[in-house]
Amino acid sequence: QIAIKFTNEPPQGIRAGLKRTFSGISQDLLNVSNLPMWKPLLYTVAFLHSTVQERRKFGPLGWNIPYEFNSADFTASVQFIQNHLKKIDIKKGISWNTVRYMIGEVQYGGRVTDDYDKRLLNCFARVWFNESMFDAAFCFYTGYKIPVCKTLEQYFEYIQLLPAMDSPEVFGLHPNADITYQRNTSADVLDTITNIQPKESAGGSGETRESVVYRSAEDMLEKLPPDYVPHEAIKMGVLNSMNIFLRQEIDRMQKVITVVRTSLNDLKLAIEGTIVMSEASKNLRDALDNMYDARIPQVWRRVSWDSSTLGFWFTELLDRNAQLSTWIFQGRPKVFWITGFFNPQGFLTAMKQEATRAHKDWALDKVAIHNDVLKLTREEITSFPSEGVYIYGLYLEGAGWDKRRSILVESSPKILFVQLPVLHMFAVDSS
Repeated sequence: QIAIKFTNEPPQGIRAGLKRTFSGISQDLLNVSNLPMWKPLLYTVAFLHSTVQERRKFGPLGWNIPYEFNSADFTASVQFIQNHLKKIDIKKGISWNTVRYMIGEVQYGGRVTDDYDKRLLNCFARVWFNESMFDAAFCFYTGYKIPVCKTLEQYFEYIQLLPAMDSPEVFGLHPNADITYQRNTSADVLDTITNIQPKESAGGSGETRESVVYRSAEDMLEKLPPDYVPHEAIKMGVLNSMNIFLRQEIDRMQKVITVVRTSLNDLKLAIEGTIVMSEASKNLRDALDNMYDARIPQVWRRVSWDSSTLGFWFTELLDRNAQLSTWIFQGRPKVFWITGFFNPQGFLTAMKQEATRAHKDWALDKVAIHNDVLKLTREEITSFPSEGVYIYGLYLEGAGWDKRRSILVESSPKILFVQLPVLHMFAVDSS
């Protein structure tokens, strides 16, 4: 309990990362080779080392899997380049394929397990490690050049001139990536603050935690939809693949409604003092704490979906239920909210089965799903498609959508998510 924990975290930013890397380099290592290619190569490996570490802070936007890149990767890469320069034929020059392979596939790439991450790393190696890196005009990004220095002090002086805060574009990311990073960091800080708040009721004239949650529970119970009657979905036709899917969705929705209703009623009784909210009833205690913080209780999340706040989650519950109720009582919708299903993949499979049965000569294992992005919004859909289904509710992250030309474009500044128009999903025979 009286021990001191010492951690050595990688520094934030390219400037701090390069300082840290060069603080481990000696003047002897800088002078180890007389070839003019040595120092630019050394600096480029150091820049790559800072970049791969810095991309981790962007989460899945930086790397699909957060890898533990460390100084051993840098040291091994520098040692390889040093050995390679000793053996090269001056007339033939550097074997760039060898250098790129060793860095992108072996030294740094040896840690990378995801195919797209490997592709990204090889892209860095291909763009930065070639003959053009020795040109005076070469730069990693505007303002980030390869300095020509003779001593470590000169390198440190140059590094000190770099910006303290780096644009995400330095790492090959869109400027919007910084918004995502700042938002996630803020959410982590606020979550930590919320979690360490005292959980007991505070004295004073203000409303108690229990009364706030009790009022919220009453409001939710009033708005909660009624239970489904089991035979309502059956009368629509048991053998139709879409109706089988609908029945599965109703079963899962009914489970959510039951869990929410039971836990809200129990919570009201516990707050009133009718039942005991002991330490054993963790679910009730968890529900009370989370509802007060506008978060989703664990017992609800386990049987449902994730959402940012309790308000959004409950609104989504009502919207999801409304889609299923409409389908049962008013017939099949002209356009489906696909993200409002528990199993969207099952919905597309049911559509594929329906198309296969409509064409007697099709085989299910030879049928593929295709889609067309329409120029219509959900409100503009007035009729059923000739075949397949219309769906909406899909969003793009990391890209924009040009409605006029129906193509992907770069994200607009400060717009992280873009809603796609209605999609026409249909099946085709690929045999």
